[in-house]
Amino acid sequence: MFFKKVNDKISQYIFVLVMIYFAAVLAELAGVEAIIGAFFAGLALNRLIPHTSSLMNRVEFVGNAIFIPFFLISVGMLIDFKVFFNSFETLKVASIMLTASIGGKYISSVVARKTFRFTKEEGKLIFGLSSASAAATLATVMVGYNIILSETETGEPIRLLNEHVLNGSILLILISCTISSFVSLASAQKIALQDNEDTVSGKNHEEENILLALNYEATVERLVNLGILIKAHSNTEDLFALNVINEDKNESSVKNAEKLLHQATDTAAAADVKMQSLKRYDNDVVNGINNVIKEQNITDLIIGLEDDKGFSPAFVYNLYNGYLQNDDVNVLVYHAAQPLSTIKKYAVMIPENAHKEAGFFHALLRVWNIARNSGATVVFYAAENILDILQRIIKKANIEAEFIIMKTWKDGEETAAQLKDDEALILFMAKRGMHSYIPRMRLIPEMLNKSLADKNYLLIFPYSEYNESSSEKRSVGNHDDFMEIGNVIKKIFK
Repeated sequence: MFFKKVNDKISQYIFVLVMIYFAAVLAELAGVEAIIGAFFAGLALNRLIPHTSSLMNRVEFVGNAIFIPFFLISVGMLIDFKVFFNSFETLKVASIMLTASIGGKYISSVVARKTFRFTKEEGKLIFGLSSASAAATLATVMVGYNIILSETETGEPIRLLNEHVLNGSILLILISCTISSFVSLASAQKIALQDNEDTVSGKNHEEENILLALNYEATVERLVNLGILIKAHSNTEDLFALNVINEDKNESSVKNAEKLLHQATDTAAAADVKMQSLKRYDNDVVNGINNVIKEQNITDLIIGLEDDKGFSPAFVYNLYNGYLQNDDVNVLVYHAAQPLSTIKKYAVMIPENAHKEAGFFHALLRVWNIARNSGATVVFYAAENILDILQRIIKKANIEAEFIIMKTWKDGEETAAQLKDDEALILFMAKRGMHSYIPRMRLIPEMLNKSLADKNYLLIFPYSEYNESSSEKRSVGNHDDFMEIGNVIKKIFK
C-alpha cells in the first residue's frame, strides 16, 4: 500500500530501511538474533521491489558500497592471524568445514546433473555457482561467535563458536570462492562456445531496440519503468526515448520535449540503464515516430495512454492507421493506474492462432521478462494447443505461471473485466489480415475504457512480418513441431 500511495524515491528507500530495522528490533525483543528479523523483512519486501527498478538499484548500491564492506571490516578486525601458526586446531576445523562444504556441493551437483540429464559442463557450472560460501556462512558464524555461554575462572568468555571456527570460516570463504570463480568461468566459457556453434547467427538472443514514444509528462516514468521491465537483462543501451515536435518554431514545444526527455533519461539512469533521447521535428507525430522506427531499426514501440482519456477516438485512429502499419515492429500500448511494483498477478489473454504470427515468440519474451523482473505470477488464458507450447517454454524460464484453457475470446473478455486490485491485464492483439485477428478485437478499446479504467493493462500487437535483411530468423515455420519450438526457445531464453 505504501508503494502505491507514495511515489517519492527517497521516501520509498527510507521506508525499506525502516522496515528492516524495525523487524530487527522486533527479533531482538523476541529473543532472536536481529539478523534473522532483517532477513525475513527482506523476504517480504523482495516481491514488492522489481529487480530492475531504480529502488532496487539504490538498495543494492548502498548495500554493496556501505553495509557489506563495514561488515567485512568488522569481522576482519576480530581475526587473530597468530592462531593459524600457534595451533593446528584452526587448520583442522577449516579442513573439516572445507570437506563438508565443498564435498557436499559436489555430490549435490552430480545428483542434479544425473537427475535433470544436464551435460558434463552444465554440471560443473552448477557446482561452481553453488560451491562459494560467503555471506550466509559469515553471518552464521558471527551469530554463534557472539553468543557467550559462560565464562572461565579467569574471566575469559566461553563462546558457542570459538576463534578456531571463526578463523576456519574465513579460510572456507577464501578457498571456496576461489574454486567457484575458476570452475564457473571455465565451464561457462565452454557452454557459451557450444551455444554459439548451435546458433546460426552466433547470438543467444534476438536484436532488441525499444522505443518509448513520449507525449505526456504523467506517463514518462511509467513508460520508462515498463521499458526497463520488458528489456533483456543484457540490453543496457538500446532504449530510445522520443518526442516529436509538430509545431514549427514553437519555443514552448521545444522546452516541453527537452523536459520529457530529461525526465526519461534520469529515470532510466536511476536503474543504471542508459536511455538515448531523440527529439524530432515533424508535421505529423505518427509519421515522425514511423520514420524513427526505420532509422533506428526499432523492434518494439511502446505508447502510453493518459489516465483520464484512455482509448480516445483519435488515438484508436492513429493506432490502426498509423503505428500498426509497421509490419516488422511489436507495438505495445500501455495504461498504468498504479505502480508496476504493486502488481502481484498478470492475466495474459492469447487469441487462437496467435502462435502462427511471426512475432509471437518475440512478444511472448516481453511477458516473460515482466514476470522474471517483477516476480509477479502470470496466468495464461489461451487455447489448449497454445498452452501446450507455453508449458514447454516454462521449463526454460524461472517464473510462476498458471495455465487456464480459454474456449472463446468472449469468455476471456468477461474474465478480464473482473480483475481484482493489484492485478493487471496483458492482451495479445492483432490487426485485420493476421492469423489471430478476431472481429471482436475492435471492441477491446471500448471494453477497457468501460471496465478497466482504474487497472493496469498492456496491449501487445506482435509484428506480422520479419525483416528480410535481418541476420536472424524471427519467425517459426512449423509451430506444432517440438524440435522447431525448441530451437526458438533455445535462441530466445538462453
